[in-house]
Amino acid sequence: MPSLPDTGTLDLGDQQLEYRWIGPDPSAAPTLVLLHEGLGSAGLWSDFPDRLAATTGLGVFLYSRAGYGASSTIALPRPLDYMHHEAKQVLPKVLWAIGFQRGLLIGHSDGASIATLYAGNTQDHRVTGLVLIAPHFFVEDMGLAAIAQAKVAFETGDLRARLARWHMDVDAAFKGWNAAWLDPGFRAWDITDALAYIRVPVAIIQGVDDQYGTQRQIAVAEEECYCPVEVTLLRGVQHTPQREAPERVLQVIAEFARRTLNDTAA
Repeated sequence: MPSLPDTGTLDLGDQQLEYRWIGPDPSAAPTLVLLHEGLGSAGLWSDFPDRLAATTGLGVFLYSRAGYGASSTIALPRPLDYMHHEAKQVLPKVLWAIGFQRGLLIGHSDGASIATLYAGNTQDHRVTGLVLIAPHFFVEDMGLAAIAQAKVAFETGDLRARLARWHMDVDAAFKGWNAAWLDPGFRAWDITDALAYIRVPVAIIQGVDDQYGTQRQIAVAEEECYCPVEVTLLRGVQHTPQREAPERVLQVIAEFARRTLNDTAA
């Protein structure tokens, strides 16, 4: 498969996804695949992917899911199983389209849930580890309260304007995430069963002050996983460790990648 340009659009048929590629392609080095949060996009990772590629010497691939960034939009409301759909239907197509051969899945928030669902349902021997940043495996009341506050900020504050810088269809991006989580039916969302089927090492990075999830999320992963689980708790950090404590997060990922990939370039 020919190398992809550094930036462009993946045509998956029913959706077109914007992406960035940094560093060597899959034929030259393992690839770190970044999966963004519920309000994220390729652009909202900022310079973190560039720093990650420079720190590890590995290829870094990131993309905006449908409904985010400059990717094709979606119909609202999102189905409540949207993360299962991303993990089982979309991510396999993305990995095929980029010629993925070996590497890690690195997910933040919703992206961490998608990585968990993928690894827990697909025995993909190309994936040698998961990095889960501020993951959620089940719904917590405090997380729902923070999501409800975000809705107020979007409707009456400046959140909509700030997000509009990063999303072509800002209403689809925000409402697709927010309305799903606040739907009464979403309280039953729980993916802890997937944890028991992960067969690769997992690194969890979470802020002690994460407003969307407690350390019970970590405890459940440690209880349910048969694979090794390494935990990094960051004091004074909330829901976005890669932005709030980038140096420490880069260090943790680089060390984890070196061990799980046996790559001396990290």
